[in-house]
Amino acid sequence: MTISFTINGQPQSVQDDAGDIKLLDYMHEMMTPSLTGTKFCCGMGICRACTVSMTKAPNPNAEPIVSCSTALATVNGADITTIEGVSDGDALLPIQTAFLKHFSFQCGYCTPGFVMASQIFLDWLATAPVTEAELDAAIEDAIGDHICRCTGYVRYQEALRETALAVINSEAAQ
Repeated sequence: MTISFTINGQPQSVQDDAGDIKLLDYMHEMMTPSLTGTKFCCGMGICRACTVSMTKAPNPNAEPIVSCSTALATVNGADITTIEGVSDGDALLPIQTAFLKHFSFQCGYCTPGFVMASQIFLDWLATAPVTEAELDAAIEDAIGDHICRCTGYVRYQEALRETALAVINSEAAQ
């Protein structure tokens, strides 16, 4: 049996006996070229530095997954997007610009996971808006489990709040 999935739109296929290989290991060690923007940190999915986006039928919405502890067998039939696949060319995403503006990170090791979870949240927000009063709780749900050892979380939350308010306000204007 073959396990088939895409990473950043590129079809991938591995034999079923490779199903126990972790997605992060596959991206770092078996892909050509290697995708190393997604970071390995705790190895147990607790810190969430390795977060990538997965869309898998029947759910049309992307969800964050921790690639360090997700076996390839789990992503059979899925579309995976990594930090390398989120932007279109050289342009930064609004959330990336907000993270820079708010100086949300220092070492940047956790940043790819924060970007991925934040972008998934912003995409979801465009289809299922929340009120401004509900926004802080929704942000906490989206990125509250991510661990940053350098800056704390306030800057990430402020940047995501600013970007989310822009999405909410643009939806309200339409």
